Amino acid sequence: MIAAQAKLVYHLNKYYNEKCQARKVAIAKTIREVCKVVSDVLKEVEVQEPRFISSLNEMDNRFEGLEVISPTEFEVVLYLNQMGVFNFVDDGSLPGCAVLKLSDGRKRSMSLWVEFITASGYLSARKIRSRFQTLVAQAVDKCSYRDVVKMVADTSEVKLRIRDRYIVQITPAFKCTGIWPRSAAHWPLPHIPWPGPNRVAEVKAEGFNLLSKECHTLAGKQSSAESDAWVLQFAEAENRLQLGGCRKKCLSVLKTLRDRHLELPGQPLNNYHMKTLVSYECEKHPRESDWDESCLGDRLNGILLQLISCLQCRRCPHYFLPNLDLFQGKPHSALENAAKQTWRLAREILTNPKSLEKL
Repeated sequence: MIAAQAKLVYHLNKYYNEKCQARKVAIAKTIREVCKVVSDVLKEVEVQEPRFISSLNEMDNRFEGLEVISPTEFEVVLYLNQMGVFNFVDDGSLPGCAVLKLSDGRKRSMSLWVEFITASGYLSARKIRSRFQTLVAQAVDKCSYRDVVKMVADTSEVKLRIRDRYIVQITPAFKCTGIWPRSAAHWPLPHIPWPGPNRVAEVKAEGFNLLSKECHTLAGKQSSAESDAWVLQFAEAENRLQLGGCRKKCLSVLKTLRDRHLELPGQPLNNYHMKTLVSYECEKHPRESDWDESCLGDRLNGILLQLISCLQCRRCPHYFLPNLDLFQGKPHSALENAAKQTWRLAREILTNPKSLEKL
């Protein structure tokens, strides 16, 4: 048994050093190319409208606010200033979302975003995004990369198509630090020793983002609530949780397997599903020793089996907001197909670790 485990870990490490690292290098190159174009567009936006200041800065070889959705799809979060005059209201009526309401006693005129405040005092995410979309469309026509960048039509999101190869969504957002949403108040679960009080304090201090983007859970809800609502996002908190042991290596292997074998019709799976399942696996295996390099094979198998179970049940709860289903809106046939493909992959890796050379 131990020999079989060691063999799997050996082949996974080989896979990581060859395939995962090659993926990372290729994506890093793409990110540089894409960020040049996006920075140029945002510079033009800023000239027209100084309230939208580019926050796409490079730190320690990574761009702050940039998320890789797949090797050809990215999201850039554009942090806005001056949320101060608004109260963050998170009453659970809009799963995965919250609203920003003008604080009592504050005048509209005190806000930098005065014309985007609704009659009832809410800062409308959709109004801000609509204005931003107009500005980006104008900037695309003026910027020095106008020959290689186009706006994606038929969406209220701000999406750019670059060199006909890459899609970049630019999402206006507010960074919320020092507060924690009520809808995530159950975390961490009291009976689970992971991640420990110090890490919990760090994660909660890191806070979350409020994004102006379409929220799938609101389909069918009244449109006024939908247009005012902001989507909760915990990217930095999740990154902080997955430090230590072989967690990041495990996620890197999962992303590489997804890119190579689970990029399927209907797009049932993305990198974020993988990241979410790593967080759940950390809860199931709370000891640091469970994430020793020698356990990489066990953790990977556990996550692939959990993924199959989620696909078969057609439900993948968000890690911090379990009422939010990350599979919502995905076609059932796509989820079933993904479950079959993931099962084939898991069986292949478990029964014949050497097959990773070809995967």
